[in-house]
Parts: sequence; structure tokens; C-alpha cells
Amino acid sequence: MALHKGKHGPTHEDRRRGVPVNPFYAMADPVAGMVDEVPRNRLPDGPMAPATAYQLVHDELMLDVNARLNLATFVTTWMEPQGDQVVFECRDKNMIDKDEYPRTAELERRCVAMLADLWHAPGPDSAVGCSTTGSSEACMLAGMALKRRWAKRNAGRYPATARPNLVMGINVQVCWDKFCNFWEVEARQVPMEGDRFHLDPQAAADLCDENTIGVVTVLGSTFDGSYEPVAEVCAALDDLQERTGVDVPVHVDGASGAMVAPFLDPDLVWDFRLPRVASINTSGHKYGLVYPGVGWALWRSAEDLPEELVFRVNYLGGEMPTFALTFSRPGSQVAAQYYTFLRLGREGYRAVQQTTRDVARSLAERIEELGDFRLLTRGEQLPVFAFTTAEGVGSFDVFDVSRRLREHNWLVPAYTFPPNRQDLSVLRVVCRNGFSMDLSDLFLEDLRTLLPELRRQPEPLHRPKAVATAFHH
Repeated sequence: MALHKGKHGPTHEDRRRGVPVNPFYAMADPVAGMVDEVPRNRLPDGPMAPATAYQLVHDELMLDVNARLNLATFVTTWMEPQGDQVVFECRDKNMIDKDEYPRTAELERRCVAMLADLWHAPGPDSAVGCSTTGSSEACMLAGMALKRRWAKRNAGRYPATARPNLVMGINVQVCWDKFCNFWEVEARQVPMEGDRFHLDPQAAADLCDENTIGVVTVLGSTFDGSYEPVAEVCAALDDLQERTGVDVPVHVDGASGAMVAPFLDPDLVWDFRLPRVASINTSGHKYGLVYPGVGWALWRSAEDLPEELVFRVNYLGGEMPTFALTFSRPGSQVAAQYYTFLRLGREGYRAVQQTTRDVARSLAERIEELGDFRLLTRGEQLPVFAFTTAEGVGSFDVFDVSRRLREHNWLVPAYTFPPNRQDLSVLRVVCRNGFSMDLSDLFLEDLRTLLPELRRQPEPLHRPKAVATAFHH
């Protein structure tokens, strides 16, 4: 080992220059971290040790509900370690920089092609699509395409005299209300009636006219997990066109169901096999089994996506066509989606979704057997079911049940249905990959435990619904 003497230390020039250090590498004063109170709503005056900053954030987030016990969300809450690693390795790649990250862009293209094939596009190579931050953005893009196609067909009347409208069920996700508000489209909504909790085909066709840009159908309603009858809606619109000449395209909001039906209900015709279906969206971060946020929007062909909506920029290195509401976002979820497609394949997805549906159906049946509840749906389409209190139960309501379940760390939303069924309040359980039969047993055990006390109540607590519910549609 070499010996060194202090007299041969660095020169004056070396000392003047010093050693450049990333500020993140510097250690903050550890004593100050023990005694100083950290401001919540302004930047601290100086840095702190990384371990201290981490612990502060970690401790505060401990108060969030355990995501695996959140039976309100449709969003994926578990991926295997290799999926986690893919997300981690791509966290710094900007999805929009396709020239800089061409392989990430290629994985996006392959995912679009795989979905086009899964959804029976007439020619998977001719279908066009893109990734998005989720189904909400995908729905906005699909709505914009519908409106622009209608506007081009009505160039002589719009915007001077014609006002566009969009027909949908009252049960649609709130993103469609946002679309109509933001893009100045009249929302024509079919209300619920009796035991029909989603869109009625003939009622939808009756609301259409020459100013209708499209009809939205939902493959998997967030209210009760049921599929809307897409084929029947298309048939009603075929009849409308034959009688009146009015040609109305259909968009399928398959946020959840478009990644369930192809594997569990292959004989159900809802996708591009129906000529009237112009576009479909889904959430990769729901039953696509990827962490948030990634969604997908696909159009039957380039003719269904007006060219003027596609922007081309070259300041990132190469000409890049883009159709999105956002710009920069990480490429990690797209890479994770491709990983999951490779990892599972058709049979793997079928096995995962079938297991999830089996859990939902089993849990629904066992809840019904308790005698205190009435099922509205049974998890036979989406792995989701809704239930309300049984006839004659007057000591508690669904909001009491939701509140008490939260005391056991289960988040189960309670909410009131929209017009014309505001009289109906329900609980909804969303079963996802990771919510196993064992966890469902624990959930049912906790539900049984709290029922005796609820039965002894003289009456429901009648808390304000805005306070009582954990669900905001």
C-alpha cells in the first residue's frame, strides 16, 4: 500500500476549484432535523437529510387506506416484482419523445396492434390508436373525433345553426359529462327505469337526430358492473338509418369490460365486429392489470380519426404525429402494459379474469345468504357487484355499512343511483387481481362481525350522503 505525506497535498489551484458535488449528495445538518419543525405549506429554508425527508413523507402516507383493501377502485393495486422493475427502469423516459426513445414508441405501437387484433378490427394494421393517461383522456379523444367527423359532414350548418349532441346512458362515467361541457356538446342522457340500470337501445335511438355526433355505450357500468347491450344499440341505429337516413356512429367505453369480455365472453359481439362501432377505449390500469396511469384509444380506421386532429412536431428530433390532450408523461406504464401482454398472453389473461370473476360471484352469493342484503348484480359480467339492504331492514342503511366497514380498513362505496332511480342506494364491491378468495373470506368475516350491532340500531344514522359515502362518480 502506498504511503502519502501531507506536505504533497493539493495545489492552491486545486483548493480553489474544489470538487463539484450534486446538491442531493450533500448531508444536511442531522441535529437540525431532530429539533426543527418542517413547514407544511412553504418550502423549507434549507435542505434536510434524505432519510429525514423520506420518513416524513412515508409517515404521512401511512394514514392512507391500504390500496389492496380498497374495494371502491377499479385501478390495479398489485403487480408482480418484475412488473414493478419494468416500471422503475422506464420512469425517466418521456413517452412523448419518440425519436429519443424509439423502442418505447415501438412497444406502444405493438400494444395498439395487439388490442386491434383482440377487438377484431377489420385489419389490425389499418386500425389507428394511441396510449393515453387513462380512459378519461381516451374518451375525450374519441369524443373529439366524433364531433369533428360530424362537423365536416355538416359544414354548411355548423357552427352557425346546428348544435351537436351526444347520446348516452345516465350511468356513464363523469368524463363524458366533462367532454360535453368542455367541447360544447349537448348531453342527451337516457335515465334508469325500474331494474334497468344502463342504456336502453330504443330509447337511445329515439334521442338521435341529424345533429347527433354519436352514441356512447359502456361495456361495464361503474354503477353495477353490467354490460350495456352494444349490439342491440347498433341494431336500433341501423333501423334508424334505414327509416330516416340518419347515420350515427357508436363509441364503446370499455374502460373495464374491454379487457374482460374478450377473454371471458368471447361470443359476446360488442367490438369492431359491429360495423357501426367507430372507436373503443380501455384502461390499461384497470383490468389491463397495469399500475396507473395508462389508457388506450383505438379507431376502426384512419378515416374515423380526422387527420386535422393529428399534430406533427419535429423539434424533438424527428417528425412525430401525436393526438393527445397531454404531452410529457412517463413511458413506464406503456412498457409495463407490453410486459403484461407478453407475460400473460390470452390464456393468462383469461385465467386471471376468470379467477377474479369467480371471487366476485362467490362473495356476492355469500353476502346474499346473510339475509340482510339484496343483490342487484352478481359479478357475472364485470367482476363487480352491487347490493342494497333487503326489504324489511330498517335499523341501518348502506351508508351505515360503508362507514362500519371502513373501521375494519375496508373501503366499500355507498351511493345513490341517478335519475330515475334516486330512491335506490347501494354498496358496490370491485374485485380485482390480488383480491383473492382468502381476502374475500376475511371481508365477509368482518361484515358478519359488524352486522349484530347494526341490527340493534333503532334506525339508520341518516348522516348526510356527502359525508357518509366514499364514492364520488
